[in-house]
Amino acid sequence: MISFGRGSKQDARDEENRVEMKIFWISLPFLAGVFLVNLRYVPGTFLFLVGGALILIGIALFFSARREIRLTKEVRAEESDLEGIVSSLEDALVAYDENFKVFFFSPAAEKLFKLQRDDIVGHKLQAQDVEKSDLQLLTQVVFPSLAPGMISRSPIGTYPQVVELSFADPALELRVVTSPINDGRGGIIGFVKIVRNRTREAFLIKSKNEFLTVASHQLRGPITNIDWALQTLLEDKTLSQGSASLVQSASTASKELLAIIEDLLNITKIEEGHFGYNFQPMNLVEFVNKVLTEALPQARRASVKLFFDKPKEQVPQTIIDPQKLSMVFNNLLDNAIRYNVLNGEVVVKIDRLPDRPFVEVTVKDSGIGIPPQQVEKIFTKFFRADNALKFQTEGSGLGLYIAKNIIQAHGGQIWTESELNRGSVFHFTLPTDPTLIPPHEVVIE
Repeated sequence: MISFGRGSKQDARDEENRVEMKIFWISLPFLAGVFLVNLRYVPGTFLFLVGGALILIGIALFFSARREIRLTKEVRAEESDLEGIVSSLEDALVAYDENFKVFFFSPAAEKLFKLQRDDIVGHKLQAQDVEKSDLQLLTQVVFPSLAPGMISRSPIGTYPQVVELSFADPALELRVVTSPINDGRGGIIGFVKIVRNRTREAFLIKSKNEFLTVASHQLRGPITNIDWALQTLLEDKTLSQGSASLVQSASTASKELLAIIEDLLNITKIEEGHFGYNFQPMNLVEFVNKVLTEALPQARRASVKLFFDKPKEQVPQTIIDPQKLSMVFNNLLDNAIRYNVLNGEVVVKIDRLPDRPFVEVTVKDSGIGIPPQQVEKIFTKFFRADNALKFQTEGSGLGLYIAKNIIQAHGGQIWTESELNRGSVFHFTLPTDPTLIPPHEVVIE
């Protein structure tokens, strides 16, 4: 165990070296005594053998002592390096045994919890310590359920456990990662917590989201009025063909701008964990059939065929938020139609996964595809593939990011496979077991 002692360590190390060599020096007189006894009672031939054996024993003791000193120095060097690493960490480290007795407290922990190592090491933490002002914060970190605000980012019973803790007075945002300490035989002898102070980071994220929310709300009103005025102008039969075409282009642009503003507002809610899900049991086949019916006019306008490959076996009821999942389908279908080729096709399929409580939905198109080196970036904010930018200049690059977070909030995963100029296949899974749906929204970073 690393020790952050305050006293001088060099004298202690020198003393340990002297003790290790002392064994050798004490053994020398003993070996000499044994040789003198043998000198008197053992015949000359055997005396030579005994003397040789004693010399070898002495040499072995000497090198053994030297080896022990060398190994001790190496261990001390490793401890010193580890101590330097731990001392330089910005994250606080706290370790305690199975009885919640603290046996390690890093310098960063001293700074965060405003406690001295010597005062807390050896102390057995209890839930009642939350009533003590000096131990309150540490107790709430060790017993997260006592914190004013807690969001778990890990399934219960799995390690490492990751939780987000929020405190109001003073404002403090902590991320706590808990891992078990094993005894090497499969048993657990304690736990170590890594505590990161995310207060400034959380403040910056909140400030950014507040700015986006205010700006989006302020923009939405005027643009809505502009769009309404443009719609009114389009109804004027006295407009010339050129003027009507110009007004139509402006109306289309205003609608696209409103869609971007709505996406920005949705992202802000998602990242703050306030998107607001309303889950309910649904027949997924009927739900998808309705979504495809609504997308059919767009597909016809783009000369793209739309197919639904219905499952051959019955799909169990799925717990979904219809409004949010509609956003996922609308985005995937809009992309599949918009970036398709003339007389292309889009096929939507539902499969029940064998031996797993999930269904898999695929949306396959015959469109332009995604460059191989850009597939991994397709679900990130504001990203649009190079060929998509050339094919359709309009777009915010936010739809797939929103879709990914919606699917994850449903307890599923989303991914894609694509071949350039041959089309893309988007897959996502949805659990049929309600217990696999996360119990609450989490803050997205």
